[in-house]
Amino acid sequence: MQAVHTDDAPQPAGHYAQAVAHNGFLFVSGQLPIDPGTGKPVDGTIEEQTNRALENILAILRAAGSDRHLVVKTTVYVSDIELWPRVNAAYALFFGEHRPARAVVPTRELHYGCLIEIEAVAALKAPAAEVRS
Repeated sequence: MQAVHTDDAPQPAGHYAQAVAHNGFLFVSGQLPIDPGTGKPVDGTIEEQTNRALENILAILRAAGSDRHLVVKTTVYVSDIELWPRVNAAYALFFGEHRPARAVVPTRELHYGCLIEIEAVAALKAPAAEVRS
């Protein structure tokens, strides 16, 4: 197992790695909508928060040699299930035609008052026939 770290995503605020690579897969820790430059939560709409969390995941994926089209599964934690249609729309814009497996978990409050947290599992390399840009 190998820990993955990038300064282009928020730094861990506890005893965990941004991601761990193992057996051809990358396990990305839950990403809140934290701006990696300031270390502060994005104070914006659910769409802005969703995009920030996904961009944090993308930075970690790229640091490990992966990318969004190699994401196999995500788990989305949302503070209010009523926000789900807006989260889903932002998520679809980010992933485009790629549709990873996904679970949605409605929660109450998330850390720092954030509305969303997303974790991901991705392949580290796609077979040549599956690579898309």
